[in-house]
Amino acid sequence: MNDTTSGRTYRVVDYLLDRLAELGLTEVFGVPGDYNMSILDVVDDHDRLRWVGNANELNAAYAADGYARARGLGALITTYGVGELSAANGIGGAYAEYSPVLHIVGAPKDELQEQRLLLHHSLGDGNFEHFRDMARHITVADAHLTARNAAAEIDRVLREVVLESRPGYLMLPADVVEAPVYRPSGPLRDLERTSSQDAVEAFRAAAREQLDGRRTTILADLLVQRLGATDAFDRLLEATDVPFSTSAWGKTLVNVSLDRFAGVYAGGASDERVRAAVEDAETLVSIGVVLNDTLTAGFTDNIDPGRVISVDSGVSSVGGQMFAPLALRDAVDVLTDLAKEKAWVPQPLDDASRPEADPADADAPLTQADLWPTIAAAVGEGQTVLADQGTSFFGVAPLRMPKDALFLGQPMWGSIGYTLPACLGVALAVPERRAVLLIGDGSAQLTVQEIGTMLREKVNPVIIVVNNDGYTVEREIHGRNRHYNDIVRYDWQTLPAAFGATEDTALTLKVTTLRELKDAIATAKKTTDRMVVVEVVTDRNDVPTLLAKVAGAMK
Repeated sequence: MNDTTSGRTYRVVDYLLDRLAELGLTEVFGVPGDYNMSILDVVDDHDRLRWVGNANELNAAYAADGYARARGLGALITTYGVGELSAANGIGGAYAEYSPVLHIVGAPKDELQEQRLLLHHSLGDGNFEHFRDMARHITVADAHLTARNAAAEIDRVLREVVLESRPGYLMLPADVVEAPVYRPSGPLRDLERTSSQDAVEAFRAAAREQLDGRRTTILADLLVQRLGATDAFDRLLEATDVPFSTSAWGKTLVNVSLDRFAGVYAGGASDERVRAAVEDAETLVSIGVVLNDTLTAGFTDNIDPGRVISVDSGVSSVGGQMFAPLALRDAVDVLTDLAKEKAWVPQPLDDASRPEADPADADAPLTQADLWPTIAAAVGEGQTVLADQGTSFFGVAPLRMPKDALFLGQPMWGSIGYTLPACLGVALAVPERRAVLLIGDGSAQLTVQEIGTMLREKVNPVIIVVNNDGYTVEREIHGRNRHYNDIVRYDWQTLPAAFGATEDTALTLKVTTLRELKDAIATAKKTTDRMVVVEVVTDRNDVPTLLAKVAGAMK
């Protein structure tokens, strides 16, 4: 078990970190604590991994989640008990939103756990499995590593994280960190789902019958991206002439500039063009779609399951008849074969033209109606856009963005403040894509400390903070004039300096009109060597149209 190049013993911690590097990680997030510092020593010295310390464990989990969505896998290291529970909200979000994050917890030595000692950071009852039991509900795989099982369990948990695109949990006791283990004999295997050939052929026959002569639309969404089937989906679109749509989650999956893009589907809040394309089609090919209350304006979607060909993770169905095991990618390939075999009949698509709106007064107070289209129009190819779950997400959700842009929100978990640390993770995962963060003043207050980490890491996002004086999304749902929806007013123009910003590392701007917004966007595009923070002031009760519809449904 000796490393022949250095003469030192190859250890469990080496095995774990080398596997992470093998799977494409170059950064690991987290917060130091006495139970994890022996792990962090090895991260610090690793030749392919780099430690990124965060302001707190929740932010670390959010950052790892953003990193995972952009890179394909993320990881964070926390200490036992107090650290891992602080991160649990972020891990729950990663589970709900299909983000592959590995949570590594540095734990007390096994020999001390076995003595049931009353150690700090524990609940003081001698039981050290409580927190792993909690984590089991928000992860797809978990393990308490020992010297005997470490290599096999590391591989098992990582394999499940990658296959399911959901979080995993490893408890690594301090004495197991240094336990000797043999090096991996090769790369981690079995990282792609397999299909039953019988399921493939049965699905082919059922789908062929459902498609035959029926007007068809494709509705696709985030699981296509999360499960690595984007290229297969692109081939399907190229093989067909039928209209297609996505929800807000997956809108950068498709080329929205094509005439047959119907628009973003949002249930009853959809434009009539996209509603008709999706709901009136005789066959709806639904691929990787997850529709929740947020995305459908309170379940106002009206889709007959009897006419749906549904392709999901590991299982597909036709009119409710299930076919499994059937990998999503394989099912999409079957559909592509069927499209080449016989052309699908397109669902008629209404004219996309819209009456031109009256030009806005560029010097009047800025409104949400002008804010979000202006920002969406400025998104460039290859750009990353993160929208926090408030007016920001609902403002840009219906709007088109380039296909090769990366759009991230959190419409299922909806934990406000998520996107600020996630922006850090994305910026480190894909540094070639300049990130644009859209976040409200209330959301930003939850995680604003991570601006300091961004400055230290020298990432230069554009951060647009919507200053509308409180929890406007909550005001729209309930309690418009209630004190509990008020927040402390921050001075956003000086706040970056409190986290270490200087004139050389950050530029702060403030806009109150459409003209000032356009000028600020132009300045931000040119200022690539610094973080740019744009404070955008809007009225506290002004909301995007989609938010008003969703809030009305939630009421």
